Amino acid sequence: MAILQNGNGSDDHSSNSNSLDIYPLNCYYFGSVEAVSPRDETVADRVMRMRANYDAFGMRNCVAGVIVVELFKHPHLLLLQIRNSIYKLPGGRLRPGESDIEGLKRKLASKLSAGENGRGPEWEIGECLGKWWRPNFESLLYPYFPQNVERPKECVKVFLLKLPPSRRFIVPRNSRLLAVPLCQLHEKDEIYGPVISGVPQLLRKVQGRKPREF
Repeated sequence: MAILQNGNGSDDHSSNSNSLDIYPLNCYYFGSVEAVSPRDETVADRVMRMRANYDAFGMRNCVAGVIVVELFKHPHLLLLQIRNSIYKLPGGRLRPGESDIEGLKRKLASKLSAGENGRGPEWEIGECLGKWWRPNFESLLYPYFPQNVERPKECVKVFLLKLPPSRRFIVPRNSRLLAVPLCQLHEKDEIYGPVISGVPQLLRKVQGRKPREF
């Protein structure tokens, strides 16, 4: 049983919004499709692009999904690895006027169900686990709204995703989908960045459970 936290200190697994059924990794199929050309830009280019988008649309709104599976009887987080050194939660930038849920479903379809054309099961989006803020274009993201900042440049909302007992994950060939133990993410900002390394803390209020059919 992969327990993230039992908030009341007991073994009560009654259904509630903070519970999560965790299935073994081997319940899922993993495949790939033709690679998608990544955006080739320097840090300066990215800052310039963010400034231009901010001038046109205002604060950048992004969404990301937390997917937990069981491997070797321990909870693991699914991460996208790009260029061998960049790790990301599946998700991305919202379109102007797009809702968090619809935008996240669109991003999940393009990053984890590439070429499926909606043939897989509907993505089930759970609660928002937390928000991260970028005070200015050059700074890192913070897990709180800085009091001295009136106009943040980016907000990233992290949502819990609830997987069905089986599913196909199809990613472009220039991406890899990795299962990383939660215990290896904590305080590893230099490797995974502040959002991913903060996921174990965000999951403290979630009660993971192995479904009865196991």
